[in-house]
Amino acid sequence: MTEVPDGLHYTKDHEWAKVEGSRARVGITDHAQDQLTDVVYVELPPIGKVVKQGEELGVVESVKAASEIYAPVSGKVVEVNKVLEDTPELVNKSPYGDGWMVVLEVSNPGEAKSLMAPADYRKHIGG
Repeated sequence: MTEVPDGLHYTKDHEWAKVEGSRARVGITDHAQDQLTDVVYVELPPIGKVVKQGEELGVVESVKAASEIYAPVSGKVVEVNKVLEDTPELVNKSPYGDGWMVVLEVSNPGEAKSLMAPADYRKHIGG
């Protein structure tokens, strides 16, 4: 059973965002890592990069495919999960925990409302 935690916002492209105040922690969903299979490389953006909602934020590569990560909300990258450089498999083991990817300083908090709630995301992936 694919894990879809409550308290997060989801995109159709299988990213999640946990909005806390003016910041959003971002990663890919359990469904996404399951589809990718074994993640072997994660390319994260530089700190300070400004992205608009839907723009490419980075790349996740697995033994099967490479997949872009898109920004669920607009903002500036203020933190990246450097641990993934040496242990990209954390994305598989803990997509909502240690496998998070970036923290954005959110520039438009209203955008989170356009994302899917957990129940909607479960329907989206056929759960």
